[in-house]
Amino acid sequence: MMRLQAVIFDLDGTLIDSMLLWRQVDTDFLAERGIAVPDDLFEHIPAGNSFINTAQYFQDRFHLSDSVDAIMKQWTRMVSHHYAHSVKLKPGARELLECLNQQGIRIGLGTSNSLELATIVLTATGIWDYFQTAITGCMELRGKPFPDIYLKAAEVLEVEPGHCLVIEDTLSGVMAGKNAGMNVFAIRDEDSQPEWEKIEAIADRMFDDFFQIRQILVSSDLSPIAGIDSFTPGALRESAPT
Repeated sequence: MMRLQAVIFDLDGTLIDSMLLWRQVDTDFLAERGIAVPDDLFEHIPAGNSFINTAQYFQDRFHLSDSVDAIMKQWTRMVSHHYAHSVKLKPGARELLECLNQQGIRIGLGTSNSLELATIVLTATGIWDYFQTAITGCMELRGKPFPDIYLKAAEVLEVEPGHCLVIEDTLSGVMAGKNAGMNVFAIRDEDSQPEWEKIEAIADRMFDDFFQIRQILVSSDLSPIAGIDSFTPGALRESAPT
């Protein structure tokens, strides 16, 4: 029986439109050290790789004298202003969060990003208070596609994995959710377009935006009351967006 009790969101590329910003940060970070960005750089940084592991990758690949901690701190400084002032929510994200909140669905964050940056951007966009937990890439957990981040979020939310829905934008993130034994909705982000076909093959469903997801959930038996094992018309009630 699939009784929806919790929804766990990825952050970058899912809730917020930030993937191009991170590519620019990587470019600027290397340029400061006189290093040109290799053509294959982004192919070798798996989407969903943890904040710590990505910093370790940069240190090793480019033989940097900076410590892993120093690399993460510089990335945080470079990104924090944008997260506080210019990064936007994906269309329909706020409305979906409000709908879930009104239905008593528990809400978690499962991100490879740092807690500091997640707090900055979710506070700046006014949605931080919707989340009961935030599991991040600075914790001692394996990164996506391993299921650790999502399993930890479910544990903190006190919800069995089979009653959780993950919303993700990348192949590694979708795999992490499925590896955790959870239902997974994928949302299209232009940065992951080369993986869309593979994502669609693995995810339970794929959507263009959160408005579509909200419509499906509103018309589906996924409320904590319903106790239905498929996405069929039913019980999650409509709630007015704010």
